[in-house]
Amino acid sequence: MIDIRPVVHAISKLCVAMGVLMLAPAAIDWANADPNWRAFAMAGGATIVLGLLVAVATPGDGTPLVVEQAFLLTTGLWVVLPLLGAMPFMLGAPAAGWTDAMFESMSGMTTTGTTAFPRLDHLPLGTHLWRGILQWSGGLGIVVVAMVFLPVMRVGGMQFFRSEGFDTMGKVMPRAGQIAAEMTQLYLGITLACAATYTALGMGGFDAVMHALTTCSTGGFGRYDASFAVFPGSIELAASFFTILASIPFVRMLQLVHGDPAPLWRDSQIRAYLGIIAATCLVILVYEALWRSVLPSADLAREVVFHVVTITSGTGFASTDVTQWGYLPFVLLFFIGLIGGCTGSTVCSIKVFRYQVLFEALRGQLTQMQSPHRVRPLRLQGRRLDPEVVNSVMAFFTMFVLSFGALIVALALTGLHPRTALTAAWTAIANIGPIWGPEVTANGSVADFPPSAKWLMIAGMYLGRLELITVFVVLMPRFWRQ
Repeated sequence: MIDIRPVVHAISKLCVAMGVLMLAPAAIDWANADPNWRAFAMAGGATIVLGLLVAVATPGDGTPLVVEQAFLLTTGLWVVLPLLGAMPFMLGAPAAGWTDAMFESMSGMTTTGTTAFPRLDHLPLGTHLWRGILQWSGGLGIVVVAMVFLPVMRVGGMQFFRSEGFDTMGKVMPRAGQIAAEMTQLYLGITLACAATYTALGMGGFDAVMHALTTCSTGGFGRYDASFAVFPGSIELAASFFTILASIPFVRMLQLVHGDPAPLWRDSQIRAYLGIIAATCLVILVYEALWRSVLPSADLAREVVFHVVTITSGTGFASTDVTQWGYLPFVLLFFIGLIGGCTGSTVCSIKVFRYQVLFEALRGQLTQMQSPHRVRPLRLQGRRLDPEVVNSVMAFFTMFVLSFGALIVALALTGLHPRTALTAAWTAIANIGPIWGPEVTANGSVADFPPSAKWLMIAGMYLGRLELITVFVVLMPRFWRQ
């Protein structure tokens, strides 16, 4: 039987940390004489007390977690923390119901960016800050999980990065503290640089901090119903730069900081990611000029780059209605959203690495068919691809397609328009953010969706953020019999 006490103890300590973070929005609202501070103070106090009581009741002995416990810790975190993170939304403004509060919290922690609130312009500052903190902490959490847990758990081919993720010799926690500390410092540095850049380009101080939190987490929550359309165009370029920075492997940036830039330039995943962005932007601009007779301009180029980057990374910011660009650009944006960015970053979706493994496996199979007696090992980034990695990636693709299809059907059965169901499933399971359809409100929220559709999207966001297989393994009876 699996000993869950170390798992519960670790989660309880993170609950205490979340409760402490709730005091920041409380302080902001208190300083602005907004009574909403009481909601955060009560929620923060309750979360801290609960976390401390559970931590005391489940003392840890310092034993490293085994793989089964790592699965439970990963899946449990993204259930417990969103549950607690929803409390301020229910207790204060906008006084959301249970469904909407949970949707907003899960969308934040999974860095999806879809909102359940129909109006954002007049929400208290503390509520906006909390939405940003949820996304920032969720982005940091997924980076640590990707580098520490998933390689050991062999989920979705992540074992390929085991040596780069500080190989833990079958255990999970020996160097997790060191890894988390280095990642946090880098993540914080990028966020501070982003906030400073936004401020220098004309964004207000609070807006700069809030949007830096959601930019560097590739989350996409905004303060305004019009999203980035309220800011000067130069801010879009800054957002694009920092979004790309957050979309490349953090381990590469750490190596750069430590004086070794070569791995960053040699990483085929980064080159492919940047190539996808450049090619997509070029195709859209050519299409607009030749097929829709739209004169090329710096404003159009900036908007295209901004939206291609924000959708590829799963950030979801917007400054214009991309459906007005025509069918081809919309289809391209849809498909690049299913590609995502680089493994080991804050981004979501399938990720470039898995497509590289897929194409390498297909090329190997074609070569084998042409020359049956030829032995050609599969290689990626100069390293041999083990059959276990290839099989794991194929399993992930299969699970992703099946889950995506099932979610589309389920959402359509709730009464949503087919286009809404398609894009809602797309944005949920790939953690992207925007939705298009007749039921979507003017600010892009799901406020008018039926509760059943919102809960299906909550499940989709949870599955997509945790790489699907992580969750399905825990749901198998055999897992609990070991």
